[in-house]
Amino acid sequence: MLDPLTIGMMVAASALTGAISSSHFVPEGHLAVFYRHGALLNKTAGPGFTTSLPFLTRVEFVQTTVQTDRVENIPCGTQGGTVINFGRIEVVNQLQANAVLDTVRRYTVNYDKTWIYDKIHHEINQICSRSTLEEMYISKFDALDETLQAALQRDIDNFVPGLSIIAIRVTKPTIPEPIRKNYEAVEAERTRLKVTEERQKVIQREAETEKARALIEAEKHAAVEAVSLDLKMRAKRVEQELAALANKIHTSKAKADADAEFYRVSREAEANKLLLTPERLQLESVRALSNNTKVFWGDRLPGIYADGAALVPLPATGAQSSPARSGM
Repeated sequence: MLDPLTIGMMVAASALTGAISSSHFVPEGHLAVFYRHGALLNKTAGPGFTTSLPFLTRVEFVQTTVQTDRVENIPCGTQGGTVINFGRIEVVNQLQANAVLDTVRRYTVNYDKTWIYDKIHHEINQICSRSTLEEMYISKFDALDETLQAALQRDIDNFVPGLSIIAIRVTKPTIPEPIRKNYEAVEAERTRLKVTEERQKVIQREAETEKARALIEAEKHAAVEAVSLDLKMRAKRVEQELAALANKIHTSKAKADADAEFYRVSREAEANKLLLTPERLQLESVRALSNNTKVFWGDRLPGIYADGAALVPLPATGAQSSPARSGM
């Protein structure tokens, strides 16, 4: 029979154990869900301190922040029957806090095993069975993460509305060694051809650059020649215009001189016409006769007479006097 002290100690230990088991600290970014007798209770608890009935209530924590699930070693067979293996696929996902209780009730706290781990295996095998080895390893590999994300999110939206797939990262699959060596040889040859093509492109660009430079030089030379020819033509036109202007000035001057002379002669003729009246003509005739009449006195005409500074001989005559002779 136990003594009272031992019994007291046992009761105290049991009470302490119960108190400890009934106290819980919920981590930040998680929600606590409670099970009693195996049934999920319709309540949750946020980060911090919470309590539950000891020995009767079980507590589980569900993460509600962004988390990354790593699915490893995923074998699959391609359309041609080659088995390849994906070493790791990382799925970044998040379960909304308001969907925790419904998701856990339907798929337990291990909901990600059903909708991420198992689903990744299923979708990878589906994609492999429809694709060739070349597509899975090379041509379609860059789009594999987007294809997986779309496939997962399509079904998750129907069955787990609170779960979202943020991103998927797929590692390069491993393939049989002989095939890998063949791909490496093909890739090496492709790289060599690409280098050759790039070298040819460089040579072609250099040739095009040289051609463009020569064309620019030719166009520049042609432009200089055109400018020089244009300047020469302009100078020739200027010379022609100056010559035409000089001819025009000379013609205008000659015409002006002729017009002036014609005007002078016309005015002089008009003046003479005004002066040659009948009275003026008679007066001028009388003046002329008076200026040129020579009178000789004596019994005969002299042999010579002086007309200005010249001596003019006269014909012999028997008359002693002669009527006056006039000369103009």
